[in-house]
Amino acid sequence: MILNRAIPDSLAGRRLDDVLADLANISKGEARRVIDRGGCAVNQAMVRVASRAVKAGDLLNAGLMQAGEFRELLLGPEAIIYQDRELLAVNKPSGVASQRTPYQLKGTLEYWVGEEFSRQGVREPVRVIHRLDRGTSGVMLFPKHRQAAAYLSELFKQGTIQKRYLALVTGTPPAEQWCADGSIGKVGTSRYGVLAEGRAARTLLRCLATAGGRSLIEARPLTGRTHQIRVHLAAAGLPIVGDTTYGGAAAPRLLLHCSGLEFVGRDGRPLHLAAPPAADFVALCGDCWPVADDS
Repeated sequence: MILNRAIPDSLAGRRLDDVLADLANISKGEARRVIDRGGCAVNQAMVRVASRAVKAGDLLNAGLMQAGEFRELLLGPEAIIYQDRELLAVNKPSGVASQRTPYQLKGTLEYWVGEEFSRQGVREPVRVIHRLDRGTSGVMLFPKHRQAAAYLSELFKQGTIQKRYLALVTGTPPAEQWCADGSIGKVGTSRYGVLAEGRAARTLLRCLATAGGRSLIEARPLTGRTHQIRVHLAAAGLPIVGDTTYGGAAAPRLLLHCSGLEFVGRDGRPLHLAAPPAADFVALCGDCWPVADDS
């Protein structure tokens, strides 16, 4: 639930945690937890100091999670698959938000990278230049300074970063290789589809293995539309396992993983960044794994 309230005169001058507890009808301890995890903003600026005094007329926004929904994000050093003076590349787990949401900053990959930057002495904000859906795992890039952010953002905008995904789908493709080029547009809240009036989208698709009515697909999106791979596969009658939004079979996680990014760095060096799928992805693929990686 999102709470949006203007601070009344009767609460002016009180601590933020006291005010949030009163307005949201929650305990003071829970109010402090909401503030600590980055789920509270005053006048559209995130506030993480529970003792801050509020003024009459301040606009309070707070994301109130259901009990037990918040999870800390604890990653080992193996999550960092590459880094240099320009960027940090992380293998994002499934089930983790790429960046802050109205409900939290802590527990997101953005927050974890910020903590890693601090450990390394990188005195720069975390710049989220591209995103993976919460359920999607795999490679994410985080620039370490403004110039690197501008350079990488332009590469993504121009489509010169080559992306490789793995997806486990229900069904058998009619061909070993094909190109999906249906235009994509919004068809509902957080839902997209192939629409004639949508934005142009192209995805190169290849079947790597088929077993037990399921197939492991390699997807190489040539454009960057929201939910592009998920929509193109669902439109082909091959919904991704775990993607119930688009008709996929129920599963413990979304079986979509960004396994690699290839591009040329600012210094002219070609970079080939690879992220192995987690054990749960491999296990859920069953007889569709292992496959020869001849990419």
